[in-house]
Amino acid sequence: MGKKNTGMDKTKTKRIKWLTVRMNEEESQAFEALQRQSTCQTASEYVRKAVLGNPLVRHYRNQSLDDFEKSMLLLKAELKTISDNFDEAIRQLRTLKHLPGIQQWILLNEADKTHLFKKIDTISTTIEKAYELWLRESTPSEARPNPLPTTKKK
Repeated sequence: MGKKNTGMDKTKTKRIKWLTVRMNEEESQAFEALQRQSTCQTASEYVRKAVLGNPLVRHYRNQSLDDFEKSMLLLKAELKTISDNFDEAIRQLRTLKHLPGIQQWILLNEADKTHLFKKIDTISTTIEKAYELWLRESTPSEARPNPLPTTKKK
């Protein structure tokens, strides 16, 4: 029995034959879309698998994961800004020598502290929602564990 070339062999078979296919623009775009949805890295790999009857594995995109990722990236950028502002505020605090200056600093930075706590709550809520959604998608309703424990500020 001959060994199948799975593409993962250490020795490569030299490919000397060409297969040329003519397509109109619509067919070409459809082909490219199908190839991008697969795990194949190249058009040649995709065609080779299709022609030889090997399985074509398609990517599975989880829309809830994509949405979660987008919201977390936005939150990450906002937290970076808050962090930079906090670092600057601490530098200012270190330069203050007298009580009136420190009291004024506390009042000015109260808004930043409130904003930070709101963002932390948003992150917590977003993670809880994503967890519950993934849980619903991945397990039958009878087998679901209790939701994530939440902590509330006092």
